[in-house]
Amino acid sequence: MSLTMDAVLQQARPVLPVLVIEDVSLAVDLARALHAGGIRVLEVTLRTPRALDALAAMRKALPDLLIGAGTVIHAEQFGEARDAGAQFAVSPGCTERLAAAAEDSGLPYLPGVMTPSEVLLALEYGYRSLKLFPADGATSIKMLKSFKGPFTGIRFCPTGGVTPDNLLGFLRLPNVACVGGTWIAPSNLVRARAWDQITQLAAEARALAGGLEQSA
Repeated sequence: MSLTMDAVLQQARPVLPVLVIEDVSLAVDLARALHAGGIRVLEVTLRTPRALDALAAMRKALPDLLIGAGTVIHAEQFGEARDAGAQFAVSPGCTERLAAAAEDSGLPYLPGVMTPSEVLLALEYGYRSLKLFPADGATSIKMLKSFKGPFTGIRFCPTGGVTPDNLLGFLRLPNVACVGGTWIAPSNLVRARAWDQITQLAAEARALAGGLEQSA
């Protein structure tokens, strides 16, 4: 059975860590720290020269994790990500060319949207799991509430502005599958090799969401 983006987001809930990895030698330790905190799905952004090398190292060392490539903005990156071992791909937006490349690659794809027109475009390409980007707290929570009526059955992963302070506001929405965030593994903690702190941040996010699920 092939992996779907909906299944990826379900496994990621509550938080999909968005990682910017500068030093590939730290990648495996970072993945292990997040895994120890209960994280099962990671996104390695293609913002650094050796991002795909980091992704490949993580996949080899921790085969139980689902690891995707983020910030995919060029069509050729889908094939490169797949060849490096990526199991899904994420973009900050959506274009016809990116959608075609995603289909050719066979990777589950999470395209980014920000407006109703962009949601409609993604729907035309057949996508029902979408990334809301950027998500800036209260304004985005209000917008997602308004999306619930016209976009029945669409699931969102808000990213780019989600913090521990507004995490639950997003997760309470029925059309939010999970949230994406950089705060769980900020670059300063990665550079400092503060693995215990990163594990703690991951565990705290899961604990917050766990309380929400129990009260639902």
